[in-house]
Amino acid sequence: MTAIKHQQTPAQVRKIRIRGKLFGTASRPRLTVFRSNQHLYLQVIDDEAQRTLVATSDVGKKTMLKGTKTQRATQLTENFLPLLQKKGIKVLIFDRGSYKYHGRVKAIAEALREGGIKV
Repeated sequence: MTAIKHQQTPAQVRKIRIRGKLFGTASRPRLTVFRSNQHLYLQVIDDEAQRTLVATSDVGKKTMLKGTKTQRATQLTENFLPLLQKKGIKVLIFDRGSYKYHGRVKAIAEALREGGIKV
């Protein structure tokens, strides 16, 4: 009998291709972006130690952000910058996952650069 072949979606293929090339270290951790239809989640991960250093999202009553999804992404990143500075993180590897570099993902990267983080 032949082996079962599982089909992967194009998004899964893109994600595997991009993540295979990225690896976060303690000196240069990886910033992972996950976006759902309504919300946005950011995580800074040290792949060597296999732990999350800093994480945030726009879910919850304390972080009610106004505006379009792109404007909320920029506001979320601006709120995220003090947490990065508190941990002493100045350089990140930007992991966009399977998403195109435009819209909310691009807004996050640009807000990080404006905040003094090298992406």
